[in-house]
Amino acid sequence: MSRIVVALGGNALQTNPKDDSAMAQLITCYETAKSIVDLVEEGNEIIVTHGNGPQVGQIISTYETAALSDKSKRVMPLPECGAMSQGYIGYHLQQAIKKELIKREIDKQVATIITQVVVDKNDSGFKNPTKPIGSFFTKEQAEKIMSETGYLMKEDAGRGWRRVIASPIPKAIVEEKVITTLVKEGHIVIAVGGGGIPEVENSDGTLQGISAVIDKDFASEKLAEIIDADILLMLTGVEKVAINFNKKNQEDICKMNIDQANEYIKEDQFAAGSMLPKVKAAVMFAESKKGRKSIITSLEKVKEALQGRTGTLIS
Repeated sequence: MSRIVVALGGNALQTNPKDDSAMAQLITCYETAKSIVDLVEEGNEIIVTHGNGPQVGQIISTYETAALSDKSKRVMPLPECGAMSQGYIGYHLQQAIKKELIKREIDKQVATIITQVVVDKNDSGFKNPTKPIGSFFTKEQAEKIMSETGYLMKEDAGRGWRRVIASPIPKAIVEEKVITTLVKEGHIVIAVGGGGIPEVENSDGTLQGISAVIDKDFASEKLAEIIDADILLMLTGVEKVAINFNKKNQEDICKMNIDQANEYIKEDQFAAGSMLPKVKAAVMFAESKKGRKSIITSLEKVKEALQGRTGTLIS
């Protein structure tokens, strides 16, 4: 038996980006649940994490559109948008996983923890926000929004102007004791959705939500360390990590040690917006304690990857 943190990629929640309806997501979650419950059925302890990029974008866009058409309406603060997305994604995953557990006559409970993650208010990411979120606007609209809200907005690859925010490194998980207790009791826990709600600590020890997005791979790694997981399993759209990606000499990697992975990172082998944070998080977890390992693979190949028959192992 292993304790496994399963970090779900976007394809585990939305297989068709053009269909962002709640029903489409729920249907996708039903398929995702089968792979998760496969691992439960084999006796593993499972903790699920997930992204929330499209979902939180939908929430923000709804409020932005309303605020543009009616000045009496306000844009919902980003921490609250993150909490909303954690809630409804968690609800869908809970429904789907519980349905699959009942189908297989497995008596386990599933719980979503709305998770806060502490970041350093002096993190370098706040000095140069680069993470685009929300709707696209014209330059004129963006200038109006910036003057009224204080947002930082930038032109995004010729598609329009978008708000950009910081992506700080996670330092601590506020609900770690709750999560650890539930895991020890044998429950399936869904946590740090979308990387968690970013919080900074005030001088009196209280927390305050801040506009930022934490990378869910780094948050998943932090959680995996805290709960003393054996495996960090990061699921994405490809079966294996590759170097020289999309080139004639592309090479799929079955196994990397920490030194090899770091060398590939130095060579800029991995795209910053997709595979790079996964490999970095995988390295962080593998080197955090002897015997820990990270696996990157696709949702469809979970069982084979854990058996060492596919995927990319970092140890």
